[in-house]
Amino acid sequence: MATLDSLTWLSRFVSETPGDSEIGGRSRQVANVCWSRVLPTPSIDSQLHLWSSEMAHVLGIEKGEAETLGGGTPVQGMDPYAQRYGGHQFGNWAGQLGDGRAITLGEVESKDGVVELQLKGAGKTPYSRFADGKAVLRSSIREFLCSEAMHHLGVPTTRALSLVTTGEDILRDIMYDGNPAHEPGAIVCRVAPSFIRFGSFQIHTATGDVETLRLLVEHTVRTHFPTHSVEDDEGRIAWLSCIAEDTALMISHWMRVGFVHGVMNTDNMSIHGLTIDYGPYGWLEDYNPGWTPNTTDSSTRRYRYGQQPQIAAWNLARLLESMVPLMEEPELLHDVLTAYTDAFDVHHNRMWAEKLGLDVFTSGDESLVRDLNALLQEVETDMTIFFRLLCSIQSPDVSELSHAFYDDQTIPIEGWKSWLERWWARVDSMPNRSIMKKANPKYVLRNWMAQLAIDAAHSGDYSVCERLHQLLLNPYDEQLEQEDEWFQKRPEWARSKVGCSMLSCSS
Repeated sequence: MATLDSLTWLSRFVSETPGDSEIGGRSRQVANVCWSRVLPTPSIDSQLHLWSSEMAHVLGIEKGEAETLGGGTPVQGMDPYAQRYGGHQFGNWAGQLGDGRAITLGEVESKDGVVELQLKGAGKTPYSRFADGKAVLRSSIREFLCSEAMHHLGVPTTRALSLVTTGEDILRDIMYDGNPAHEPGAIVCRVAPSFIRFGSFQIHTATGDVETLRLLVEHTVRTHFPTHSVEDDEGRIAWLSCIAEDTALMISHWMRVGFVHGVMNTDNMSIHGLTIDYGPYGWLEDYNPGWTPNTTDSSTRRYRYGQQPQIAAWNLARLLESMVPLMEEPELLHDVLTAYTDAFDVHHNRMWAEKLGLDVFTSGDESLVRDLNALLQEVETDMTIFFRLLCSIQSPDVSELSHAFYDDQTIPIEGWKSWLERWWARVDSMPNRSIMKKANPKYVLRNWMAQLAIDAAHSGDYSVCERLHQLLLNPYDEQLEQEDEWFQKRPEWARSKVGCSMLSCSS
């Protein structure tokens, strides 16, 4: 096994795209570039607390490196930078954004190909605006655990290698309500093929910098989509359709497991179709398609669970707009939106077939799914528990699903009796249980579970983090010894607790 300084480091993004001539993290507007070099801020006291052995194995390194992963002096071969990008936030163009608290160390060759290592929370960059570029333990635990949990759920995602505490107290106003408090600082090392986003392209079109846009597109395709070419419109449409189809697959997985991203801005959309930037996310507890965990979005609920497929299409349209200067026939870009819609429909139908144990999804199943969605919303019903129990039901009897309901006195018995009998007949009393159990996880990282880990870690106890990390390595397995503790509905104390039902963009 190797250490970070013995890995083969690459700097393809820095060497192949235009960069900032000024080095350092002074907050400023930067023109006509894709990145700015900046050094991480070393931690006061680096302590490694969470480690993904799986990700380390992929990289081929041993556990450790707390100093470097805590913002210390880069090892030979690293060429750290912050990426410049723009984006639409909550539907409005926000101009220059960029890596305000993320610093890429570089790219390395791994067992899964070349991947990018990035520190989140390692200090100021030119894109930090009025912030300090730091991250707190609370949000870092949520990012580390969720990145790895999503991977094992089969959801396309960035990964996490490590969590290092910095020994520094960071001032944060968690709910933006004028009550700031100091919290422990931490840094997560996250890993992805790249952290290029929709907004990476948008910023150049918005500023009229077509040449930098062209260079970034050429680098992206050459490096990350080597089977594609962007020499003509046909090639550009094929490449963008690939991004659209990957995005559709990601969103269908979100819907399958009940995940709500919470802040689907275009700067938070990966060109690889990966879940990226874990902030105010959450999983449906009560099956409410109108729910979003993000308090910043509470008035419009733009990023609510049920609207995520439409928002992904809207974001994709903004990416396509940024490509117009490179197109000879811009109207062809409409084909990409069609590719997204078609791909999502295929994935969505397959998702429902798998969740319900159907060998194939037919047009006649649409009413079955529609009526199920309506029933699930009639009374407070836990999504994860409901579908997991459905995998093992022995007869069309709602009593076998009672653990999924928050109040078993309010269960609409007749409605469920009718639906279950229809479903039972549809599967000839023999649902494909194997497929169902691979589509319906038993364990997800519910916000109240993450909050228990955060509370314990604030007291110096990382055992709950470790237990959740291990639990979520196998989210589809029974793990009966964990059932009484983690296969549970949201406890009453978490119903209105900050960090469980209410999260902000600082989460």
